[in-house]
Amino acid sequence: MVLSLLAGGCMTVQSYQKMYVNDSEMELAPKKIESFETNFETYREGTAGANGGKVGGGCGCN
Repeated sequence: MVLSLLAGGCMTVQSYQKMYVNDSEMELAPKKIESFETNFETYREGTAGANGGKVGGGCGCN
């Protein structure tokens, strides 16, 4: 009886459907993307504005 209850929640997934299984869970929230881009740009450019990030000329001597 327990096996029949557990097997009732299973379904067959075709191979072409497997690439969409986790799409919604793998997307970043807009705030996370914005934070990542700001962090990346801060270290790439070597400077930061008034966002509380690292400030400097990019030479690594501060």
